[in-house]
Amino acid sequence: MNLYFDQTKAEGYRSKSQVARVLTEHWAKKNCYCPSCGNLALNSFPNNQPVADLYCKRCSEQFELKSRSGERVGKKAPDSAYKKMIERIVSSENPNFFFLTYDKTEWMVSNFLVIPNFYFTPDIIEKRKPLAKNAKRSGWVGCDILLNKIPESGKVYIVRNKEIQPKAEVLREWNKTSFLENSKLDQREWLIDVLKIVEQIQSEYFTLAQIYSFERSLSSKYPNNNNVRAKIRQKLQVLRDKGVIEFVRRGVYRKLS
Repeated sequence: MNLYFDQTKAEGYRSKSQVARVLTEHWAKKNCYCPSCGNLALNSFPNNQPVADLYCKRCSEQFELKSRSGERVGKKAPDSAYKKMIERIVSSENPNFFFLTYDKTEWMVSNFLVIPNFYFTPDIIEKRKPLAKNAKRSGWVGCDILLNKIPESGKVYIVRNKEIQPKAEVLREWNKTSFLENSKLDQREWLIDVLKIVEQIQSEYFTLAQIYSFERSLSSKYPNNNNVRAKIRQKLQVLRDKGVIEFVRRGVYRKLS
């Protein structure tokens, strides 16, 4: 994997946004493998594909590519129309999300990560204000993906701080929580929320009481659930059964790497 962009691919383009789009798309197609199955090559969709940019011929996973200049990944990333995005998430037709940051002084990749589509829930999509009346697309409502609301386990780095991550580790991290893909949206939201709480606890070992301390925020998010603690225990059991955490003794768990 070569972290430097092939700047010859952008010859003839004047717009900075067009140059960035051409260079990042070419880099991703040439250098990236499928983080789901490990296939060595990804293919491009025809231009103006409404949903995704790249796909894997072996496992049929689809990927949308977003990029920005800079060293940091940031807290949010702009995406498409809000209504369309929510429809895609609810219908389970959302592609996986590649996010690339680059150093424009050296024209090289700083960070390249993938967020699997099973981490996408309406909760991480922020609705933007409609475009002004004098705008070219007056009234259009876009959205942002709130990256800071996604658990760290849902951010699989292929390149991190200009360092290429081992392919075996990338595939392992993807598959570690791929069981989420088979869960219905409402159950997946609960699993992701409990997983994020587990990650917020800094120590390797944690207690049920520590998870219960987030009961109020979960009750606020799920006002129709009258037994939040039982739901927490249920989701901890799923995470235990899937090898994400380990039961140590009554009320005590351990995170598994």
